[in-house]
This record gives sequence, structure tokens and C-alpha cells, in this order.
Amino acid sequence: MKKLKNIFILVIVAATTYGFTTFKNDFFEIAKHIEIFTNLYKEINMNYVDEVSPSKLMNSAIKGMLKDLDPYTVYWDEQEIQNAKIRNSGRYTGIGASIETTNERIIIRNIIKESAADKAGLRIGDEILRIGDVEIKNYSDDAGELLKGSPDSEIALQIKRNKDLKEIILKRGIITDKAVPFYKIINENTGYIVLSQFSRSASEEVIEALQTLKKEGANQIILDLRNNPGGLLSEAVNVSNIFIEKGTTITFTKSAIDNYNETYDTQNKAIDTDIPMAVLINEKSASASEIVAGSLQDLDRGVVLGNRSYG
Repeated sequence: MKKLKNIFILVIVAATTYGFTTFKNDFFEIAKHIEIFTNLYKEINMNYVDEVSPSKLMNSAIKGMLKDLDPYTVYWDEQEIQNAKIRNSGRYTGIGASIETTNERIIIRNIIKESAADKAGLRIGDEILRIGDVEIKNYSDDAGELLKGSPDSEIALQIKRNKDLKEIILKRGIITDKAVPFYKIINENTGYIVLSQFSRSASEEVIEALQTLKKEGANQIILDLRNNPGGLLSEAVNVSNIFIEKGTTITFTKSAIDNYNETYDTQNKAIDTDIPMAVLINEKSASASEIVAGSLQDLDRGVVLGNRSYG
């Protein structure tokens, strides 16, 4: 018998309503469309010719709905929420490297000094082709998850460096990801501070760096927020507070619901409100980075240099 193409046709008839004015609080309209969506979701999961994943189907539906809004309205599943909590804590179990995952390999983009990745001899630009017995090109899920594991557990990696293939045994460890990975005096009197993320210790680490640099003779500061994707809003306010006096409004949130509106003011005595400042940003400076850069510029505490930020 000739094999026919799989064709799946689903028709849902919704009653047309007249005389309704659409408002955000029109619960009848919301309930009606939720019922339509629920029926569609059930029919696809129960009757579609190929096997489908209910969770992936729902994630795709949610992301498709948000796609029609703005690029800053996103949905995080449980794993992404957990990852965000880990990032904001600045302490986690892993290999100590920033990675980029493609369909066929994992590329090392950055390595934390003295981390498991550093001690194992990984280098920026290395391509991970195999993790344990798993070939990355044959793995359909997020291959980066395979690098996670309990402290001191070992994992075998096959990497490609230039044209050479290498085998590496890597021991996972507790990673302390510093918010300020680097600071130093440049040009004799200029303090340079790199702030890579807004984790819970961000403001403390900036204060420590600033005070050290001033003792070494810095009388002007460059705060580098390039490639900083953001983090905790509270730490954005606290970092701004280092250079801006107590009681100053840094930012506010505005919602369609008045109870969700909130203003964020500096709460502490500033460390230095006079030292000249320049803030560096680029297209990967986002969220909390933009709040800090914007507040320092708008309040005449510094100049912002670089490329247009993410937002």
C-alpha cells in the first residue's frame, strides 16, 4: 500500500460574540480564549500523528505569545529561574567557564582564573566535541547541562584546539564568580574597574576596588560595564549609591496596576560623590548595567562612552 503523507487537521469553532467592548479586565473574553487554547492543546497532545512533548509544546506556545510584545518580556521556566538564582548568588558548582552552545559543539568563551576549567588546561576558543560518552552533535538537549555535577566529580572531555583533538579530564569544583574580576591603576592616576555582573556582592566588590585604587593614587575612575548582562536591581541601586548621595531616586517601575509601581532610592551614605567618572558600555550591557550608566549620566556623575546598550 502506498504510504500517505501524515496530515493532521484540527478545527475549533469558537462562538462569535457581539456587543462586547474589549478591556483588560474582560474576564469573559479571557476565559473563552483560554478554553479554546486548552482544547487545542489537548487535541494536539492526544491525537497528533507524531509524538509530541507537552512541556515543549507549552513552552513554544508561551514564547510565541510573548514574541508579539516587546523583546524584554520573556518567560523563564523552572530551570532558567534556578540558573538565575545561581548566577546572582555568585557561587555555584561547575567548571568555571562561560560557554556558547551550538548544534555540534560547545565553545569556551571565558575562563575564571584558578577554576576547574583553568586548572584542567582549557583555553578560550576551545571547542568541546564530547562530554563523557556523549557526542555533542548527537545530543538534542542543552549540552551545557552535561558539564554540571557534584563538587570534585570528574568528567572526560574531548576538545578541539585549532586543528588538534585533545582528551582532558576535568574535576568540577565550587566556583566563586566575582562580580569585579579585575581592577588596576592605568596611566598613573586612572582607576579601572571591570564590573561583569550584578550579583549579591557587586556593590561590596566595587567599593573594595574603589578604595584600593584611591589608596594607590587614582583620582579618576573608569567603570567598565561592557558585556555585563545585569542581575539584581537592588545591586544596581547600591552600585549607583557608591557615587550618588543618599536619598536620590535611581529608577522606578511603572505598571498598569498601581500597587506594583515602585521607586528605588539610594539608602546609604555615598563613598565618593566627587571623583570624575567614565562608564563604558556596549550592545551587551543590559538591565542593571543600563540603570547604573543612565543614573550616573543623568545625575551628572559621569560620562557614558561606547556603543548603544542592549535596551
